[in-house]
Amino acid sequence: MTRRIPLEDFFRKPERTGFELSPSGSHLAFLAPWERRLNVHVLDLDTGIERRVTDARARDVAGFLWADDDRIVYVQDAGGDENWRLHAVSRDGGNPLDLTPFEGVQCRVVDDLEEVPGEILFEMNRRDPHVFDVYRLNVNTGAMTAIAENPGNVQGWYTDHEGRLRLATTTDGVNTSILFRESETDPWRTVATYDFRETAQPLKFTFDNRNVFVSSNVGRDRRAIFEYDLAAGKETRLVFEHPEVDVSHLLVSKVRKAVTGVLFETDKPRYVFFDEKRLGIQRRIDERLPDTFNAIASTSRDENRWIVHATSDRTRGAYWLYDAPAGTLRKLFDASPWLRAAEMAEMRPVAFTSRDGLPLRGYLTLPAAREAKGLPLVVNPHGGPWHRDGWGFDPEIQFLANRGFAVLQVNFRGSTGYGRKFLEASFGQWGLAMQDDIADAVAWAVAEGIADPARVAIYGGSYGGYAALSGLTKHPELYACGISYVGVSNLFTWLAAIPPYWKPYLEMMHVMVGHPERDAERFRATSPFFHADRIRVPLLVVQGANDPRVRKEESDQIVAALRGRGVAVEYLVKDDEGHGFRNEENLFELYRTVESFLERHLGEPAS
Repeated sequence: MTRRIPLEDFFRKPERTGFELSPSGSHLAFLAPWERRLNVHVLDLDTGIERRVTDARARDVAGFLWADDDRIVYVQDAGGDENWRLHAVSRDGGNPLDLTPFEGVQCRVVDDLEEVPGEILFEMNRRDPHVFDVYRLNVNTGAMTAIAENPGNVQGWYTDHEGRLRLATTTDGVNTSILFRESETDPWRTVATYDFRETAQPLKFTFDNRNVFVSSNVGRDRRAIFEYDLAAGKETRLVFEHPEVDVSHLLVSKVRKAVTGVLFETDKPRYVFFDEKRLGIQRRIDERLPDTFNAIASTSRDENRWIVHATSDRTRGAYWLYDAPAGTLRKLFDASPWLRAAEMAEMRPVAFTSRDGLPLRGYLTLPAAREAKGLPLVVNPHGGPWHRDGWGFDPEIQFLANRGFAVLQVNFRGSTGYGRKFLEASFGQWGLAMQDDIADAVAWAVAEGIADPARVAIYGGSYGGYAALSGLTKHPELYACGISYVGVSNLFTWLAAIPPYWKPYLEMMHVMVGHPERDAERFRATSPFFHADRIRVPLLVVQGANDPRVRKEESDQIVAALRGRGVAVEYLVKDDEGHGFRNEENLFELYRTVESFLERHLGEPAS
């Protein structure tokens, strides 16, 4: 009999996570909980002295980087509003600064400027909320200088290996262009323009700073990595392609100025190495850690020290320090030592076919030590929807499996990573073929004998929340209950309220999702709000009050429509959360509610 693991063990903050080596490799920064919030800590690797350098109490530090060997830049928002502000602190906790003390502004790092200690490039939408301008920022004083004003259509900025801003991508809504300039004083010129269905996404400059590497599907179905000639505006040398999936992650050695390999995901993440030295390092690590997927989380500037994150589908993993010259590997920390891999469930890749013949892939996680027959099933559509589920540790999936539920994740049409045709098969299909793919996954699990057809729940967040509501209206006979977590209920009101910095992409969204005027009939047919009368089973709705992507109105209106009809609906709202919960106490309440809801409505069948 599997031990019922305390709920809090799955959702408490990891003991340590997010490791980054300082440029010299002498210090290690990471996130660790303090006052129930993730804060930045710094470990001196030579002396073993550890120090907390931030004091976030209301909200986790969401991420950080080393600006030089002393200064750390970190980001936070307020209550989930996603208006990220940049802060800086020294590795001893001194000279804390709020670098961007602006309300209602989102800031993003463009380049940490490795060759310029104490400075970074960042972008923010302070001048115009729709677009982002680039600034050079002194992280010791907070002084900033504007270096590129967005003309209104730039959506991505790129620097060369010397930190010079020389490449940009633009959109007019449906067409994407690559812009290039020889130096920061030269005018921009258009290199090439593509329909948004095709892309030559810049990854990194070549080491001579003349051309770039791109992930491209121009004239092909799946993305592959090419070298791209900026003078000619086209791909030249093919670096790597895979016959089944897109490839967009390039591995390089800055010290040796070499392309060393690629990372991609089929059923599981995979490496392919082109470089014997890098291959040798991976082999030595994998020999020491044979039962995990071993990824490099960080390296020192000289590439002598490496942080290895060893993980799997059954563990959040451990962090190790690899000394490249000595070839030694030393364990630093477990992320969540209270979770034992032997008690977790296996995440199995699965494949099936949609009703219209489209091959679909996903993952099935079964409760440990239980026969895979007649189980209560939670089908868990992912958010995005332009995203994909992947293989690896997921505390939510493991929690549900520990409570006795089988969990099925399906990469329905429109999921990324499977090529252009698979993506385009989703255009205009919210609530239609995309929803049928999820229903077909359930039918597969029932036909295989895995799932009890009377005990199936649909539960998802963001687009997955929309899919949960849509499933209850389109296929009400399939589900015993549903959970919508920050989910869209009305396509009209959702599109009208998107954040201002999404609006440059609005025409593209009109193609991919639909137009509220041209497609009004379809929008009304596929918006769950207008079909609340079809929902006949219990529903749980979860919402962050500060969500900028799926506003609270989306949840309010479906709850009001159901309660007006006397349908059982539970509604959990948190005033200090946004698009998904982050604060530990809110996560505990969320999953206690989910646990109680599913156990009441997917309980054991009557004898």
